[in-house]
Amino acid sequence: MAGISLDITEIERRMALVRANLAELVEQAAGYSGGSDEDLTSRRIAELEAELKSLTKQRDKLSRKRS
Repeated sequence: MAGISLDITEIERRMALVRANLAELVEQAAGYSGGSDEDLTSRRIAELEAELKSLTKQRDKLSRKRS
């Protein structure tokens, strides 16, 4: 996603998708009991959290420019 300019609507759409994916992963993680599954899920949750943080920063930056 680096170098791609998104509008606020698209950023918020992506944020909603990331949040939905996070909720699903957290629900799945509650049912896992294997170490490798837990590690993979933890890594994926961390990746999605980082993506959400990046999208939030982009949205906030665009919002400030519009004001």
